[in-house]
Amino acid sequence: MEDLHAATQQHVQLAVLDGTDALVVERISTTGAVPVVSGVGGRLPLHASAVGQMLLAHAGEELFGEVVRHGLTGFTSRTITDPAALRVALAECRRTGVAIVREEMSPDAYSVAAPITDSKGRVIAALSVVGADARTHLLVPAVVLAGRGISRAQGAGAQT
Repeated sequence: MEDLHAATQQHVQLAVLDGTDALVVERISTTGAVPVVSGVGGRLPLHASAVGQMLLAHAGEELFGEVVRHGLTGFTSRTITDPAALRVALAECRRTGVAIVREEMSPDAYSVAAPITDSKGRVIAALSVVGADARTHLLVPAVVLAGRGISRAQGAGAQT
């Protein structure tokens, strides 16, 4: 996470699934960067954050249904509030291996997330960069590389 932060000079955060939320377990902040809505120990909605979408994309149909039943709150005009559109976004996360969120939680906040996997290939966390630049998506390779490094440190890719 520190290397990713040093390379991007943006907020870097790590979140895990906790019920119907993404729980931020670590964050490295940048002075003067776009304000973010949650700190360490804070919760983010699964449908409107990059870490949340990554976690939800790999959590299964039961959790998807529960999130939709609770309602897809609109935080900005760009927040996904339609279950069918969310399903498409999650399929794209699974297909590409990244989640990209553009101003869904707050104006001028863009985020890219990659999965953190365990030794069995299960997504156990999500790593993201949050910035104020619409070109934040250009950081996808760096976020994916950092996510793979953390996954390896957690035993991903190890023979079981």
